[in-house]
Formats: sequence, C-alpha cells, structure tokens
Amino acid sequence: MKMFSVYKRVSKRLAPRTLVLALVSIGLACGSGAAAEELVGRRPNIVLVMTDDQGMGDLSCMGNQVVRTPHIDRFYEQSTRFTDFHVSPTCAPTRAAMMSGRVPFKNGVTHTIFQRERMALDTFTFPQALQSAGYATGIFGKWHLGDEEEYLPGARGFDEVLIHGAGGIGQTRYGDFPPNEENPYFDNILLHNDTIVETKGFCTDLFFQSGLAWIKRQREASQPYFAYISLNAPHGPLIAPESYKKRFLELGYDDGTAGRYGMVENIDDNFGRLIGKLEAWGALEDTLVIFMTDNGATHLKGELNGERITHFNANLSGGKNSPFEGGTHVPAFWRWQGVLGEGVDIDALAAHIDLYRTFCELAGAKLPAKMQELDGRSLLPLLEDTEADWPDRKLFVHCGRWNPGGIEDAKFKKVAVRTDRWRFVNNQMLFDISKDPSEENDVSAQYPEVVAELRRAYDQWWASVVPMMVNEGLPKVSPEDQPLAIRYYEQLKTRGIPEWAPEEL
Repeated sequence: MKMFSVYKRVSKRLAPRTLVLALVSIGLACGSGAAAEELVGRRPNIVLVMTDDQGMGDLSCMGNQVVRTPHIDRFYEQSTRFTDFHVSPTCAPTRAAMMSGRVPFKNGVTHTIFQRERMALDTFTFPQALQSAGYATGIFGKWHLGDEEEYLPGARGFDEVLIHGAGGIGQTRYGDFPPNEENPYFDNILLHNDTIVETKGFCTDLFFQSGLAWIKRQREASQPYFAYISLNAPHGPLIAPESYKKRFLELGYDDGTAGRYGMVENIDDNFGRLIGKLEAWGALEDTLVIFMTDNGATHLKGELNGERITHFNANLSGGKNSPFEGGTHVPAFWRWQGVLGEGVDIDALAAHIDLYRTFCELAGAKLPAKMQELDGRSLLPLLEDTEADWPDRKLFVHCGRWNPGGIEDAKFKKVAVRTDRWRFVNNQMLFDISKDPSEENDVSAQYPEVVAELRRAYDQWWASVVPMMVNEGLPKVSPEDQPLAIRYYEQLKTRGIPEWAPEEL
C-alpha cells in the first residue's frame, strides 16, 4: 500500500482530522540520511521547477484526496524536503527575492503591476553569477520582473529565453502580448530570445518541452546548466485541456475547480516526463532538481454538486496575498540522486532568499566585490547535515499591493514577522507555530515580551526598506503603451510573427 507523509508541522494539526494523516511519518525511517560530503563547488546542473499560485494543499503527497499528483508524490518520497520553507505572498516579490538574494522590497518590487514588479537594475542576479562560473542559463515560462528591454531576462543573466509578458498569459492591460487575451494558455505569442514568436499547444506542455529540449542540447555539449522552468499554471484564468478537466467535472466540481485541478494534474504529468527524460539520459546523478511554488494557493472556494465548499489547504490559514502561513509556506522538494538523502526532512526555517547563496556555492561562483548585500543564507550546511547548527532568524512578510501613493498607510497592513517558533501578524496577533501551525489561537497577551521584540524588529526592517522602493510613484502605463505591446506591433509590421516550436525529443 502506498504511504504518504506530510510536513511535520502540518501533520500535527491534520492527524486527528483526516484518514490520510493516520499514515503520517510511516516510511520516513526508511529514508537515508542527508549527505555527509561537502557540497561546495560540486557544480551540479540545476533544474528549478516553480509553479504559480499552487499551495501546500495542492498535492496528494500533502494530503489532498481529490487531485492526483503521482509523479510529484514519487519525487517527494525520493527528495530531501524543506518542511518550513517560505516565499513572499505574491508572484513578482518571490521572483525578485530569488533572483537577488535579498528581500524583494529592497529591489523596488512591491506589487505585481503598476511598474512595481520591475527588479532594480543594479541587482546582480544569481543567473549572472552562474554564467560567470561557466553555466548556461535558460528560463521557460514566467519572468514577471519587468518587460522593458533592460529588465528582461536576456539582460539579467539568461542565455535562453522563452517567456510571456507581465504576470500572466493574457494579462494584456499589464503588459502581455495583445493576441494572448483572445486565447489564453493555448497557441500563445511568446518572446523567444530576441524574437516574438507564435507557438502551438498548451502553455505548460510547451514550457516543459522547451526546457527539456534545451537541457538535452546542453548535455550533448557537456555544458553545465541552470534551467528555470517557471510555470504560469495554475494561476488564473483557470484553463486546462479538456482531458484534464473531465474527471473533476464528472465528480461534480465547478468549471473553475476543474480547470485549476486539471492544470495541477497536467503539471504533474509534465514533471513526470521531465524526471523520466533526465533518468533516461543518466542525468539525475549530476543534476539537482527542485520543485517549489511561488506563493500560497488561490481559488480556495468552489462548488461540488452545486454546494459551496472550501478546498483542501493543508489546514493552513490564508492563501496567496495573505500574511498568514498559507500565504508564504510552500512545498520545497530537492532531489540530487546519490548525493542528497531520500525521504529526509529538514525542519529549519528556510526561504527563497536562501537560493542565491546556495546555488552560487554549489557552482563555485565568485561574486563581484560591488553588488547588492545578500539577505539569505546558504542551505548547504543543512543539505550536508540536517541537524547542522541553524541560528534562529526573522523573516519579514508584507503583501505590498497598496494603491498608488498609498505607502504612508501601508506599514502595518497585511504584514508578518516569522521566526522558527512565532508568527506575528498585522502588528497585533501572535501565533506559536510550533504548537499551532493553523494559527487558531492568538497568544499575544501571554507573551508581551515577544510581541515587543518583533515589533521593534519590524519597525527597523520597514525603515530600512522604504528608501529602496525605487518603483514608487511611477505613472500608470496604458495597455497600448506597454513595452511588449509596442514591440509586438513593431515586429508584426516589419517582419511578421514567425511560428516556433521546440525540438522534438
């Protein structure tokens, strides 16, 4: 019988409530320990798969009994898992934190629109660092850190680029290519390196296929690589191929739920194909593969046979754009066959800002003397020894998204401070995550000294980031004046939009 386990803190609150979690922790004792050998400078290839708006509860290995994700479930069983891994509560801030190794507001990224998604141009990205260490770098899917020429990934450390514009396919008022509004997620117009192209098929299939074809070329050339398969799914609009929606519609779910869960199952099939190809190419022993998501879940309500229901969210409070656990606590599964332990949990408090140092140390990349200060830590000590010393830390969360000109009133709106034990929300509520990961009991009255400490820390953090919000006060850009819209019509007029497809495998 197949057994699943969920993250330890999640399991503590779920065990009394669901049958799945009667199986919690079975089989963990069979997992091998973390690797004892030093990882610095080992120079693995790195494949980072990051989905969009998929939460902790959107995988069957995390306890969801509706959606089926057997390939990711199997990967989970074979992985080292960061059980307390956090990102930002929305899309662009998470991406900025990853690319820069610093909290997103220090890059000017405070929103997903209004030009406030543009990552500051003085940022030296970790793909640039990997390039300097001899890696080829490719992005396939979502960028969302600025659409003007100097902000695009080709200018920020990527050799191979296949992306849509703005924060989502079809978001033409915020900068995606105009034709994508007519047929989101199928047969899309995308930017391939320096050329706007017309593609065929479902977007997730295309991004995985394109990433795999590029990986194959790098392997044939014996070229170390970083492949960033950055999906826009299951971000809305909730559209999936009909074959993936069919089972959910037959079960009686509404069309939106069927579309979203269909996208999740399509991701799972594509992820299984990715792992299968890497295995067939003998690549898993020299490749670190990571599966994670960019923020908490969306569309947590739906209908089943006409009745309003709440979808499974691993009993976390809140979802995307929330300062609670459900906004920032995400899956993070790492597999490097024969090097990292299988079925191993790392419970230390880790975050997206830690990827920068981790990847650079793995690659042996030398950073320039003058660059941004890094906020993250290297995760290599934990990957080498799950019980390594890991001092407590404070992670600061702000959902941003204040209206233009509204920063003065935004300081304490939808904010949190997270430590290993505590989550302090909206400058008033305190939750003991070690005992109450669902954030049901506000214990601020019992721990006034903790509240005072976290308030002081937050005040200092806020004062430090406000001067660095370089995108505040910029004018709103109309759809026709968006950079990629202008570029699309110029190319259409001068040389047309060619068809493009990745190489067959």
